[in-house]
Amino acid sequence: MEKRRILIVDNNEELRLSLEEVLRELGHEVIATGDRNEALAREDLEEFDLIISDLTDDADSGVQLLSEIKRKRLLVPVVISSDEAQQPGVVKAFKMGAVNYLRKPFEKAELCDIVDKTLAYKLRFVDDLKVLAHVHEKIEFELPSDLSLMNGVLHYLIERVAKLGLIKPERSNLFIALDEAFVNAVKHGNKNDHSKLVRITAELSPKEARFTVEDEGEGFAVQEIPDPRDPENLFKTSGRGVLLIYNIMDEVKYNERGNRLTMVKRPEDSLDAELIDALSKDDKDLAQK
Repeated sequence: MEKRRILIVDNNEELRLSLEEVLRELGHEVIATGDRNEALAREDLEEFDLIISDLTDDADSGVQLLSEIKRKRLLVPVVISSDEAQQPGVVKAFKMGAVNYLRKPFEKAELCDIVDKTLAYKLRFVDDLKVLAHVHEKIEFELPSDLSLMNGVLHYLIERVAKLGLIKPERSNLFIALDEAFVNAVKHGNKNDHSKLVRITAELSPKEARFTVEDEGEGFAVQEIPDPRDPENLFKTSGRGVLLIYNIMDEVKYNERGNRLTMVKRPEDSLDAELIDALSKDDKDLAQK
């Protein structure tokens, strides 16, 4: 993978040094600090391709860096690192746009996977805002249960969403939810049976991105899903993907059988969203004259 700039913000020196060592081994340029204020004061924050930040004991203080990045409208993705004692902070960080979280003590394989996924989908595409007000796009896939094909679909859909400009993948952690949904459909739904199909539909508009993922498996008891509103459940190995989806997407619904998942992601309040909405209203006013 191409060499990227990564900033680590963690007040635990041992963990900070471990993270730094692993990421340098992967060939990345790494800057590490235990001083959150020092990190926030940097004038080159947006020049980083990824920030990995811990949560402090105070949940509000722990998301300070995320809050500042959002306030400045910076396009750098943030992965948070946390232990089980910081569960409320994890949920709060997700709501503020963290792209993923790394469990402490971290495992090298999980760290590499999270970093690879985050950097792979750091896209910056922007279309003409006036055209976007009229875009309604529907994309359909019908594929055998092959994770390599799912990766191609994921990359394509993220690019289309980014191209529309309203939901920015590098700030919305949308690709995490889609990846989890695709993996669940292939591995848990169709049991990696290539003779069974996965049907994926994406309906994209200026107002929302709606995704439907359906497998040909037996389904599961939807009512047995752990409560996604309970932060403690995020640290359970079982059903982790489903819990991530619930905490990332704005709307999540399964059919009664449990083999079809519908997810909706809406744009955050942003300058782009306001401009597109205004342009759309202007066009309607002109049509009525």
